[in-house]
Amino acid sequence: MPGIDECLLEAMRLPGARGAALVDWTSGLALGAVGEFPGGDHEAAAAEAAEVARLTAEQRAFAPGGYDRRDSHDGHDEQGGGGGVADPPVEDLIISNRDSYHVLRFVPTSFDSSVFLHVWLARPDGNLALARIRLGEMAGRLVLG
Repeated sequence: MPGIDECLLEAMRLPGARGAALVDWTSGLALGAVGEFPGGDHEAAAAEAAEVARLTAEQRAFAPGGYDRRDSHDGHDEQGGGGGVADPPVEDLIISNRDSYHVLRFVPTSFDSSVFLHVWLARPDGNLALARIRLGEMAGRLVLG
């Protein structure tokens, strides 16, 4: 099972990959980063991506089947309280612009999921479908802690 560094290096092998990071969307901090990022600052890119991820993950409109993290009989998060894997309410986000794609893949964890993989792909070389598949596989194998 790969750790953070191995996972990020694997992400950089995706066609068109320019940069990859594992980000905590609660704090906005990059837990690891490789490659380049828009503006040349991976910490600023992580903070900005975390803001988008947090805003999306907290919206009921994007939750599967009306899932609401606050809907619980005992006041605890239903996803994190059972000792199993906590699945984030959103699988991934794709942001596209004229020359690149940003793919944010939320990572399920055994604790309250608040991390995601962020991969920046050059649009001419990137394969968005392949990136989504591979990031899903990486997120499932990633070992945190």
